[in-house]
Amino acid sequence: MVLILGPLYSGKKEYACALLGCTRPELARYAVWDAQTLAAGCTDLPSLAEELARHAVVIATETGGGIVPVEREAREAREAEGRLLCLLAARAERVIRVFYGLPVVLKDAEAQS
Repeated sequence: MVLILGPLYSGKKEYACALLGCTRPELARYAVWDAQTLAAGCTDLPSLAEELARHAVVIATETGGGIVPVEREAREAREAEGRLLCLLAARAERVIRVFYGLPVVLKDAEAQS
């Protein structure tokens, strides 16, 4: 599984399409996105990570780089996302951060072998 993350509108889906050799409408066959939304309220993050890792590509929007939310639910959702992304990164063969359309490889299991 490849984990692609980055800020909003940074080109994550476009990069995933190029990586998979598919069109934007075909992307849903191979990838799941908005993983951070699935983490909010999830009581079993390891099981969610295992389920998401079955996809070829998992795409997530980074959060947590700004001001800590006042609302408890928003803080808990952001923490759950961070924990989920840690679990996914551990399972991923590659982790790529896309920033301004540019991919930055954070982890590549093939290159380490």
